[in-house]
Amino acid sequence: MKKKNNVPSHIAIVMDGNGRWAKIRGKSRIEGHIKAKKSVRESIEFCVENKIDYLSLFAFSTENWSRPKLEVKALMNLLHVVIKEELNNLIEQNIKLKVIGDLKGLPKKTEESLKVAISKTKENGGLTLILAINYSGKWDILNATKKILENETKVDFANFNEKYFENHLATSNIPEPELMIRTSGEQRISNFYLWQSAYSELYFTDILWPDFSKKELNNAIFEFKKRNRRFGSV
Repeated sequence: MKKKNNVPSHIAIVMDGNGRWAKIRGKSRIEGHIKAKKSVRESIEFCVENKIDYLSLFAFSTENWSRPKLEVKALMNLLHVVIKEELNNLIEQNIKLKVIGDLKGLPKKTEESLKVAISKTKENGGLTLILAINYSGKWDILNATKKILENETKVDFANFNEKYFENHLATSNIPEPELMIRTSGEQRISNFYLWQSAYSELYFTDILWPDFSKKELNNAIFEFKKRNRRFGSV
C-alpha cells in the first residue's frame, strides 16, 4: 500500500552493470563490485532518510553461480566483509536485515556472517533491508510449492488461494514491492520477484549500478508518483 505522500513503502532494485562499469575503465570485474558498495550505502541512506519501510536488493541470483569461479569467490568474500563492516551501521540506524534465498548454498563464512547480522538486527524497527542472495523468482515459487507439499498432510484446496500460497514464499509477511528499479539499461526483471512484482511499477535507467546515487533513486520515485496504479480496474 502506498503512503499518503505517494512514496512507495517497498522498493526493489536489480543492481546491474558492475562488470560493464569496470570494463569501460579497464578494470577487473571485481573492482566494479567493490565500487558498487557506495551505491548500496547511498540507497540505504536514502530509504532511511525518506522513511521507506522496505528495500530489497537483488545481490546474487541462482544463475550467478555460472560466472567465472574466481569472480564468484571474490563476490562471496566481498559480501562477507561488507556485512561485517556495516553491521554496526545497521544497528545504529535501526535497520533490520533479512535475507531471502538458499543460505545453505553459500560459503560457510558468508552464511555465518549473514546469520549473525540477521540475529543482531532482528529487533530493529526502522527500514527492513532485504538481501536476495542465491535467490531467483522461480526458485522461490518452487520452494513454496515444496514446503506446502512436504508440510501439509492434506492440502485444503477449497481454501488454497493467493494469500495461502504467499505465506509460503520467502517474502512471507513482507509487502509486495510497489516500485522495481533496474539499472544498466536492461529492460527485464531477470528472475527476481516473479510472483511479488505482478503489479510493481517498473523503472529502467541506463545508469550502471556503481554510478547509481540518491539523486537517481529520487528520480525513480518522482516517476513513480506520476503513475496511475489501477490494478486491473478502470
